[in-house]
Amino acid sequence: MASQPDPLSVTIYDIADHASVSIATVSRVFNDHPRVSDSTRARVFDVANELGYEPHASAQSLARKNTQVVSAVVPMMTSFFFMEVLRGLQDRLDESDYDLLVYAARTLGRVDGQLGRALQRGRSDGMLLVSTPVTDARAKKLAASRRPVVLVDSHHDDLDSVCVDNVRGGELAAEHLLERGHERIGLILPLAESVPAQDRRAGVERAMADAGKTLDPRHVIVADWDHEQHGYTRFAGYRAMQQLLELPESERPTAVFAAADVMALGALRAAHEAGLSVPGDLELVGFDDIASSAYVGLTTLRQPMVEMGALATEMLLRRMREPDTPPSHTVFAPRLVVRETTGGLVP
Repeated sequence: MASQPDPLSVTIYDIADHASVSIATVSRVFNDHPRVSDSTRARVFDVANELGYEPHASAQSLARKNTQVVSAVVPMMTSFFFMEVLRGLQDRLDESDYDLLVYAARTLGRVDGQLGRALQRGRSDGMLLVSTPVTDARAKKLAASRRPVVLVDSHHDDLDSVCVDNVRGGELAAEHLLERGHERIGLILPLAESVPAQDRRAGVERAMADAGKTLDPRHVIVADWDHEQHGYTRFAGYRAMQQLLELPESERPTAVFAAADVMALGALRAAHEAGLSVPGDLELVGFDDIASSAYVGLTTLRQPMVEMGALATEMLLRRMREPDTPPSHTVFAPRLVVRETTGGLVP
């Protein structure tokens, strides 16, 4: 028998040599091919164990015609929302035989490039597309790939999806502020391309219309100067609040809804730097309920980010097993969490 190879560099060639069989036979054994005798199968496995060999994932996938990998195309990788969704995704994958491959796009404009890479043959068995509007062109690309796809924080009638009711979230935020007696409500938004943020704005406008109020255009600030993470940053919230506070005191908002907690944190700092008490001089509501929100006493709309990632992954695994079932759509309801910034207590 040939000399012992280094366990860290063992290949199927070494196993074939030590077991006195062909490389093709070793491949058949590892891929559970029926045309291998029990004695040969046992001899190959005995040698593999003796040498400390573990089959390489990519080699196995080529033989099986699948990869045991699912991919996630995610814009704005550093956003807390996306990190929490990915945590739920990975938690569910840890219970399966699949690994995760993430394609991160810094902006929505770069999503198509990452989407093309993720859809290349042999890259993954299924894909999660996170917080990305599905245009007609993208829908055609996804259909042509014949790849199981689940949308997270987005919707398309022909694809499985998991999202939160953003319109209702905006309604809840405005209703809460209106109930507290505010009539001049400000709105801080990321870039216009953000569909969830636009839905939250629509919810605010609906609640105000129901109360016989309208948004003052001067009270709506869109972070069109901040393209980092599409405006979902502390700086965007900070600068937007500064702009609102530049209005005469009698005309500025008495309460502000920021479309994301990270923006609300920046807005809160700007208010404090201007010498305003929150609450008192100004009230503030965010959206997401990220971990730091509780520490600063931020009233917010909670969306179940980890649960969304886990459920989307479960839907994808089911779609890969049952490709012909009708599309499934789950919409989570956001929950208002009242804390200090609107007069509540820090839970």
